Amino acid sequence: MSIFARPHYSSDATQFIDQLKASKPALEQEQRQGRSLLWDQQVDREFQAEAQAARVPQKPYVYQTASDAD
Repeated sequence: MSIFARPHYSSDATQFIDQLKASKPALEQEQRQGRSLLWDQQVDREFQAEAQAARVPQKPYVYQTASDAD
């Protein structure tokens, strides 16, 4: 044993997560399924480019009403 060895430490958060995973073994699989609903999607690059090209530039003063002189 090294003189620099420290006793095993795990934080309260780590202990909580370990306990949660032990009590719900299917938790990680459920998290992966939830993630795939929103984040793991295929990106349509062509549609994204068309949407970007169709954007109308925003005027600098959005809330200012246009005067009749314009």
